[in-house]
Amino acid sequence: MNSVASLKREVRVVVVGAGVAGLTTAVVLAEAGALVHVIAEQVPGVTSLAAGAMWGPYLVEPKDKVDQWGQRSLEIFRRLAEDPSTGVRLTSGIEASRTAEAPPEWATTLPGFRPCEPAELPAGFSAGYRFTVPLIDMPNYLAYLLRRLDAAGGTVERRRLASLAGAGPAALIVNCTGLGAQELVPDHDLRPIRGQHVVVTNPGLTEFFSEDTGLSQDLLCFYPHGDIVVLGGTALDGEGSLAPDEKAAAGILARCVEVEPRLAKARVLEHRLGARPTRAMVRVEAERAEDGTVVVHNYGHGGAGVTLSWGCAEEAASLLAADRADRP
Repeated sequence: MNSVASLKREVRVVVVGAGVAGLTTAVVLAEAGALVHVIAEQVPGVTSLAAGAMWGPYLVEPKDKVDQWGQRSLEIFRRLAEDPSTGVRLTSGIEASRTAEAPPEWATTLPGFRPCEPAELPAGFSAGYRFTVPLIDMPNYLAYLLRRLDAAGGTVERRRLASLAGAGPAALIVNCTGLGAQELVPDHDLRPIRGQHVVVTNPGLTEFFSEDTGLSQDLLCFYPHGDIVVLGGTALDGEGSLAPDEKAAAGILARCVEVEPRLAKARVLEHRLGARPTRAMVRVEAERAEDGTVVVHNYGHGGAGVTLSWGCAEEAASLLAADRADRP
């Protein structure tokens, strides 16, 4: 990656979008010395608020870049886990399969990785793997990013944009609009994958559980965050509605209770819904608009927005810095 050292305080950068991609990018830029202004209709973004969230580069391409971005983010999340106020914790748990699948390559490099003994697996599962990974409590984590942005001198404006040009005047714009890029770019290769989580009181869980469900629209996972547990989930390709689905919620609860009976007595606190912004390839690249404005795109992360957030943010900052360095 290029250095971001050439970004100076007099360089005004507008970041459009305040989900995890937008806020992380804004923090990286502001701490590198740029004058950063975030514009977003929702602060923080609802899809990022709805995430579980466990680090893991699931179902995203291009693999070589995803591996690079994901590892950089993992390195930073491990550091953030040293401070409880960030909402990031290193947590042990199990990813299991009903079909004896091999473990994902990324999991084998994590601390504590080992195959599970049969007695460790719930009924119906034929294989599983234990490892330690960052779990991110998203409402707390996004609040932490906003505090960090404020401390670095960044500003935030709640406003809906009809076009990226409406973000000006700015020589540099970073497009972190997620699904909004469908219309703002426009990018018709982008599509929503609806996700739903159920948040319940924690009956004493300290470890996560995740099933490798492949391309199924019915997911099974639970992530403990102190007094609450986030239960998941769904992955409905092409659906972007954020209205709670009671039938889907009941299915989530039933799947999780089957694996962890203690959850049967947990009290439902809320439903979280988001639309994962998905495309064939994550887009992190620069282009020059007709008026000369440099636009760096950073969107299309699917369900791996948290996992890739720091790596993609640093690459976006490097693209901006490279543009400044090339100017006379």
